[in-house]
Parts: sequence; C-alpha cells; structure tokens
Amino acid sequence: MQNPAAPPIFLASSSRYRRGLLDRFLSEYEAVSPQVDESNDEGLEPHELASHLARKKAEAVSINARHALIIGADQLAVLDDQVLGKPGDYAGAIEQLLAASGKSMTFLTAVCILDPIGRTRHEHIDVTTVRFRNFDRRLAEVYLRHDEPYDCAGSFKLEGGGFVLFESVKAEDPTALIGLPMIWVAGRLLDLGYLLPS
Repeated sequence: MQNPAAPPIFLASSSRYRRGLLDRFLSEYEAVSPQVDESNDEGLEPHELASHLARKKAEAVSINARHALIIGADQLAVLDDQVLGKPGDYAGAIEQLLAASGKSMTFLTAVCILDPIGRTRHEHIDVTTVRFRNFDRRLAEVYLRHDEPYDCAGSFKLEGGGFVLFESVKAEDPTALIGLPMIWVAGRLLDLGYLLPS
C-alpha cells in the first residue's frame, strides 16, 4: 500500500500507541521524539493548544528531516473546561477517574502533516466525547490495576479495558481516541501520493 517512490515518512512522536496505529498500514516509517516544550505559556484555549502542539512537534522534527513527510500529533483531554495531563502514577489516575465519574470528557486529537514535495502543511483536529458511567472508587481501583494507564491523559486505555468505565463514546473516527485519527491521516496520505490504492 505504501508508495516506494515517495519520500520517507517520519512520525514526530514517541507514543507507542501512535506507532501501533501507523503499523497497521505503513510498512516503513521512522518515529522520532520531537523534544518540545508542551507548556501553555501563551494561555491558548484547548483547541488552539492541541493544534499548536501538533504543529510544533512536526516542525521540530522537520528541522533535521526536510526531505521527509512529517506527521505531528497531540491529544488533550478536557474535563470541566480544564486540560488534564497524563496522571503519571496511581494517585493521579485515581483523582482523574473519580472526577470523571458521571461526566463527559472531551478528547481533542490534532494532527499536522508537513509535505516536503509541495512544501505544504495539512492540519486537522478530531473531537471525541466520552461519557463516563457513575462509578465508585472500587471500580476505578480494579480498572487501574488491570490497565495501569498512567501514561494516558484521562487515565484509561480504549485499547485495553477502559470501556468498562464508559456509558457512551461519540466520535467520527474511533482511532482518534487512541492517538491518531487514522481515517483523516490515510486520506491525506492517499491524496498526497504516499499510499497506493489497492
């Protein structure tokens, strides 16, 4: 499916979840950690921040790979108008999950593709809404012991057992919640000639 005549593809991310998604249909690409400051010093709104960080990551990697197509991405979890970071540990994850019980959490998954052929930039943001069940601390603790989602904003893994906490998920692209909206990414790569239709 990948076009061997096209320039190489770089993923500006160290996320194993995004690599797993690209592995589904790309045979060759290189993942590079972008090493950027993700703080919101400019006070951007969540949608603006997600797009800004995706673009910043892509541009950081492109400095040393101007010959390649770069895919940069960022995902933010928003609860009660507050951006949630990765919990990092059990205590942080318990706090996030209990705060989400019975509420809706919005996930903003932004992508920026830099194409070296036309020197063009292509950007997209996917919005996914997760409605959580009303659950108590015991269910949250059982779930965390099962999945250990301490590197995931929102403190759950859809590709794991996170669905046990959900009442509903509203999304145009289910892969976006994992880290990349692959329907949009695949469409852009087809349009730009990096994929060959079967």
